Amino acid sequence: MVEKVDDNNVTRLQYQDKEILLIATAHVSKESAALVKKVIEAERPDSVCIELDEQRFQNMQNPQAWENTDLIKIIKTKKVGFLAANLLLASYQKQIAKKLDVPVGGEMKQGIESAREVGATLVLADRSIQTTFLRIWRKLSLWEKNKMLVSLLFSFDDEMDDISDQDLQEMLKEDMLNTVLAELREEFPPVGEILVSERDQYLAAKIKEAPGPKVVAVLGGAHVPGVKEEIYKTQDIERISVVPPKSRLSKLTGWIIPALFVALFAYAFAGGVQTGLQQLTVWVLWTSFLAAGFTALSLAHPLSILTSFIAAPFTTLNPLLACGWFTGLTEATVRKPTVADVQNVSQDIFSLKGFYKNRLLRTLLVIFMANLGASLGTFIAGADIIRQLF
Repeated sequence: MVEKVDDNNVTRLQYQDKEILLIATAHVSKESAALVKKVIEAERPDSVCIELDEQRFQNMQNPQAWENTDLIKIIKTKKVGFLAANLLLASYQKQIAKKLDVPVGGEMKQGIESAREVGATLVLADRSIQTTFLRIWRKLSLWEKNKMLVSLLFSFDDEMDDISDQDLQEMLKEDMLNTVLAELREEFPPVGEILVSERDQYLAAKIKEAPGPKVVAVLGGAHVPGVKEEIYKTQDIERISVVPPKSRLSKLTGWIIPALFVALFAYAFAGGVQTGLQQLTVWVLWTSFLAAGFTALSLAHPLSILTSFIAAPFTTLNPLLACGWFTGLTEATVRKPTVADVQNVSQDIFSLKGFYKNRLLRTLLVIFMANLGASLGTFIAGADIIRQLF
């Protein structure tokens, strides 16, 4: 095993019959793009691996694709959380790039361009970002999920204004996903494991599989040390490429809570129709009014507020449905996001005012608030019913 480092940003490795060059880059750095061009032109590799998955590659090839975002389709396919995470990541990267006055993802674009120029095979070496986010989500407990959502919602309002020049220089050494979720990695250890360690393994495996005896890999600087170690190990790619199924406890909990409330209603009706109707009314009022009230706080359209009011009592008794989905569909239909809304997401996402002004972001806020109100109504109504019955 022979290894030598040409400079601080290029690591040359020998793996079996392959010569592998790892270029440590920053995702918002002109110097990184220039280095990628220089190395690929000088080395003329057989393959160029870049730290992108298919979806991010397509988004980079067609940056205007976001303008055709079909929010209604996203809500129907239950991908609202994934959309929100993608918007946050892309917006954060754009803001950093704007502060440094550099193009977003310049080093990856250069890798793609240079690979074509020298006739190298382009390899998309990163794991699907959706798989990464879903693996993080499934690893967290219900409490951790709620805590993380609140943290993400309220931690970015003034954060961009507080970034110093020193912070920016440190960010140049980081993978953009790592940068965005840096604080979360400290608070939630599974985030760090999935975000960094697993992706190091995946990247290393893809780099080793790249065709030809000479391979150049364009990586975020934070991944180079881990990938360098993983190159000489065996990775279980199947294990880290799938989204783990929901735990039995999670599935059971989703059905146990509605079943308990149905049992409470049955018990109440057994004591008399009047008692049963009274407890059913308590349920409807708490869930409906809180769902509608929280939806109103997001400045939703009156029809969306009405949808929350009607949907809450039914959706809270069915774990396969969510009040926010119906409310969000109504909001997205009556206040369809415009092209300008999509284009302005990167500026609006970092302020509460922006969420209210931007129709796309406000719809996401409406979904979250409707679900939050309905959930609170469920617990308060349940406690009230139990108190009155027992």
